[in-house]
Amino acid sequence: MQKNEEFIVDIIDNGYQGEGIAKIDNLTVFIPGAIKGEKVKILIVKVLSSHAFGKIIEIVKKSDYRAKVDCKTYKRCGGCNLRHIRYNETLLIKRNIVQNLVNKILSSKPKVQETLGMDNPYHYRNKAQYPVGQDKEGKPVIGVFANRTHEIIPIENCLIQDEKTEEIAKYIIDFFTKNHISVYNEETRNGLIRHIVTKIGKKTNEIMIIIVINGDELPNEKEFVEILISKFSNIKTIVKNINKKNTNVILGKENINLYGDGYIKDILGDLTFKISPLSFYQVNPVQAEKLYKIGVDSANITKDDIVFDLYCGIGTISLFMAKYAKKVYGVEIVEEAIKDAKENAKLNNLQNTEFIAGDVEVVLDDLINNKKIIPDIIMVDPPRKGLDNTSIQNILKIKPKKVIYISCNPATLVRDLKELEKIYEIKSIKPVDMFPFTSHVECVAVLNCK
Repeated sequence: MQKNEEFIVDIIDNGYQGEGIAKIDNLTVFIPGAIKGEKVKILIVKVLSSHAFGKIIEIVKKSDYRAKVDCKTYKRCGGCNLRHIRYNETLLIKRNIVQNLVNKILSSKPKVQETLGMDNPYHYRNKAQYPVGQDKEGKPVIGVFANRTHEIIPIENCLIQDEKTEEIAKYIIDFFTKNHISVYNEETRNGLIRHIVTKIGKKTNEIMIIIVINGDELPNEKEFVEILISKFSNIKTIVKNINKKNTNVILGKENINLYGDGYIKDILGDLTFKISPLSFYQVNPVQAEKLYKIGVDSANITKDDIVFDLYCGIGTISLFMAKYAKKVYGVEIVEEAIKDAKENAKLNNLQNTEFIAGDVEVVLDDLINNKKIIPDIIMVDPPRKGLDNTSIQNILKIKPKKVIYISCNPATLVRDLKELEKIYEIKSIKPVDMFPFTSHVECVAVLNCK
């Protein structure tokens, strides 16, 4: 097989990123945009020793699950890479992704449950991070980065972002354009405006605007604030974030409040949460509520139980569990998130919590081996890289009766479950669709000590 060869192939499966999979002379070929069951004509674009990549030239036989794409920038953006597939079928694909990993790696091979989808999988995101740049005419634009590049595709109507915050972001870039305020150029590192970040409380409708700048001063600052809050009454706070570093990290560490208190509130279940610029809050709160309910209900927490919540963020699931537990310890490396978590505990009048800022690996080791605090239940919600080996070994050492593992990466989830199944029975794995029309899948795994 060589680059630029053409083949007609049958798509035998969908892969980890939702791409179609075909076999040519026993070599696996990955084809973005293809669906299991289709016959397609492809062009080979890359050949490696173990696999190859192709792109669709023509769909010879179309899947019944193929949907008409409803987004103009779908192919270039790459954000919603499953938008060409009917929604209910994407839920099945996500379940199969997790099941295939389970079958390949775990000894116990539990049956993965059906993916919990959304009733309305549109405009679900409560947070948007719009890069600011220039179009071909040199005019300031906001949008999303084209897939695998730093070219900005101007937004027209994003079907997963909140409509009101998208309207505000467009208004802001128009203001900067009219006032001749410069925008950042990644190559020269000159220009002022780097990103426009929006956050909205889906239940409260409170809106936060963060303007990320490559400098200290925002021209026409007072006028900008006055116009914005007079036009959009839901804006509760406007923050200027300073980021002068040559980095892909969007937010710098310094926040200056231009309007309001620097935070918004939202409601999950019957709890209220404060959200600040740097703190993590689930971007799909409708599904987050369902996700947390599965985790908390599965834990069967009693008033005698001590619970550890590792990677607790602003304390969302910690506080859900605190209503039932004797005590909850939350651990998170981001200090601002821990500050928010402590305030959220006060806000909801939950006094049986203790939040600790620090590296989970270090703090968990200290709680168990130095402070001799042994939990009955451990809840973990790690980043994509999963759990570190020290934490896994500490969990195996103290043998809490239950471990609830919330994961945003099925590959590292299953890798960690392989270690934990030595002394734990995997009772259930439930995928939850936190990011409809994307290949991302969140899971809740429930483990009982044997």
